[in-house]
Amino acid sequence: MAKVLIIEDDEVIARGMARHLEAAGFDAVGVANGETGLARLRYEQPDVCVLDLMLPGMDGWRVIEKAREEGIGTPIIVVSARGTEHDRVHALEIGADDYLVKPFSMKELAARVRVAARRGVAATEPRRGDAIEIEELRLDPNNVQAYVDGVSAELTPTEFRLLYTLAREQGRVLTRDELLQRVWGRRATHRDRTVDVFVRKLREKVDRRSPRHAFIHTRYGVGYKLEAIPKR
Repeated sequence: MAKVLIIEDDEVIARGMARHLEAAGFDAVGVANGETGLARLRYEQPDVCVLDLMLPGMDGWRVIEKAREEGIGTPIIVVSARGTEHDRVHALEIGADDYLVKPFSMKELAARVRVAARRGVAATEPRRGDAIEIEELRLDPNNVQAYVDGVSAELTPTEFRLLYTLAREQGRVLTRDELLQRVWGRRATHRDRTVDVFVRKLREKVDRRSPRHAFIHTRYGVGYKLEAIPKR
């Protein structure tokens, strides 16, 4: 039974989420502030974290930043009344894996948590996959990490899954919808920039550090591909 940590200060909403997630087969536990939530992320290692942004004391933005700075790879699903594109993109940029705007369907929340829980297990279990080496880039599924010229790119599990998915199809353009389905387990919605945000992060961590090649390329209006192209 996958364990879900809910960090939400509204008691009614927290109880509702816990009740629906438990009915869907999850072990859900809730806390009401960011400091306690971060401590439980550190020491209890839940399978998924459902996180509100507007919390007393340490807010949700800081919880995400601190968790990722400390190397905590638990998938984080933000649930927030803040629904602007800027808020959604910023949350993804600092390390969230998914974003639901309140009010949302509890069935959709359970479905998103189920997909995130599967991704979390896969992130620690891709040992059956083969390492991939493309010029100075090496992807190691055993460590869920990529190395550029022998140095760790410090990818999160979700960033690694996206890069590994592109590398397995080296040279082929994958659409945003394909990547969303393979990596996040869902179809694209209107103005969904999740893939673009994570590609930008990969370019910062891989392409900018690579001394000889650029690896991640855009086919405008279509999607992305991974191919080693010499830098000028």
